[in-house]
Formats: sequence, C-alpha cells, structure tokens
Amino acid sequence: TNLGAALTTLGQREGGSERLQEAVVAFREALKERTRERVPLDWATTQTNLGTALKTLGKKEGGTERLQEAVFAFREALKENTRERAPVQWAATQNNLGNALVTLGEQEGGTEQLKGAVSAFREALKERTRERMPLQWADTQNNLGIALITLGERESDTASLNEGIFAYREALKEYTRERAPLKWAMAQNNLGTALTTLGDREGDTERLQEAVFAFCEA
Repeated sequence: TNLGAALTTLGQREGGSERLQEAVVAFREALKERTRERVPLDWATTQTNLGTALKTLGKKEGGTERLQEAVFAFREALKENTRERAPVQWAATQNNLGNALVTLGEQEGGTEQLKGAVSAFREALKERTRERMPLQWADTQNNLGIALITLGERESDTASLNEGIFAYREALKEYTRERAPLKWAMAQNNLGTALTTLGDREGDTERLQEAVFAFCEA
C-alpha cells in the first residue's frame, strides 16, 4: 500500500504512465491480504487509493477502460466507507467518484456518467459543509459546477447551466484571492466560460458582460 501511494505521487509528477501502472499493481497486491472480510476499513482505503491511481492513469492514457475501473474501485470503497461509519472518508470518496465520472463522461459522450457525477458531488456536500470544511466544500462546489456545465452543454439545458454557475459562485465564497489565489483564478475562469455559454444560448448581453468581468478577474 505504501509503495502504491509513493508510486502514485511520483506518477502524478512525472510524465508518462509507467509509475502509475506500477502503483495499480501494488494496490492490487495489497488487496490480496487487505480483504473486505478481514480488515474492511483498510480494504476500503486501499480501494480508494487504487481508484485514484486508475483515474490519474486513465487521464494520461486516454480511453475509458482505466476510468471505468476507477469508478468501480470508488464504488467498492463506499461499501465500507459509509456515511454513518466514516463520514469524512465517505464524502471524500464521493468527491473522487464524481471526478472519475466526469472524466469518463467526457470520454464517452452522453449524459449518464455526468448525471452520476452530479449525484456524487451532491452527496459529498452533505458532509463537506462550508461551516465544517470550507475549502473542501469549495472544491466540491467547483467540481459540481464542472459536471453541471458539461451536462447543460450536452443536453442544451439552461437549468443545468444556471445551477453550474451558482455552484461556481458558491465556490468563490471560500476560494478567495487572498486564501487560494490559483483556485480563485481557476473558478473565475470556469465561471466566465459558463456565463459565455449561457449568454450565447440566451442571447443575453448581461451574461456576456458578467463573463468578461470574470475573465478579467482571473
């Protein structure tokens, strides 16, 4: 497990996919002894780590196979990392699942995976509250915005676009320029893109003016 974690970090920093492939092998070796029956919470943690390595590998390699495996691993983890037993880990795993589903949905086309991602992020927000975990709450709000905007573009649905814009603005309540300047700029850029899409669709110059302001802020 420790070897897998080190290889995952190394693989995220390096180009190529060899380290991440080795990490996947290491986590799968660990799961031969860290079984659900023997050590359920350790099993769930290793499944989460495996999912993270697979998700990163899937982004680097392209295609959907690794991303599908990542989604499966995160869903396995949620069988033991339940909200009742481990609420913080449950919320983090829901957030990870949502990210994997967004990436998979972008690769596959369609809307099923994106709707699953929206659901996962909203589950995570039940524990990742602004009062309790402000920056994690903002992370998940931003992720939710990405899923909703992508969904709205696919379905030509202004309701999802408006919900996505709201999520980005929520994230910016904690992603302040002083506290997290790069995340603040990223969310401003995301907001500008979403406002541009909505303004184009509705022929609304006010939205486009808001988009210009957001981009200038970023």
